[in-house]
Amino acid sequence: MPQQALCKQPAAPPDRRNPVVPLMPMTKTELHQLVDALPDESLPAAAILLRRAQDPVAAKLDAAPYDDEELTDEDLRAVKEARSEPGISWSDAEAELNAG
Repeated sequence: MPQQALCKQPAAPPDRRNPVVPLMPMTKTELHQLVDALPDESLPAAAILLRRAQDPVAAKLDAAPYDDEELTDEDLRAVKEARSEPGISWSDAEAELNAG
C-alpha cells in the first residue's frame, strides 16, 4: 500500500500561520504500516517522535493550538530584559538543583 494512502491528512491546506498540519485519527494497524514502510535511515527520527508521543506532557504540548497572538510591547520589553541578563553556568545550575 502506498505510504501516501496511509497518512490521513485533511484535504484543506494548513493555515500558513500554523506550521503544524493536524492529522486525522489513525488506527494502530495503520501506524504499524507506516512504520513498516520507513527506510532504515528514518528509524532513529521515528523512534524519537514515538517516544515523545508516549510522554503525556509532551503529547499535550504538541497537541496544543499554535499561539499566533502578536507580542505586545510589554512582551518585547520582557524578552529584551531577559536576554540582557547574564544567566548562570550549567555547573552552577546543576549544583543548585542538586543542593535541594
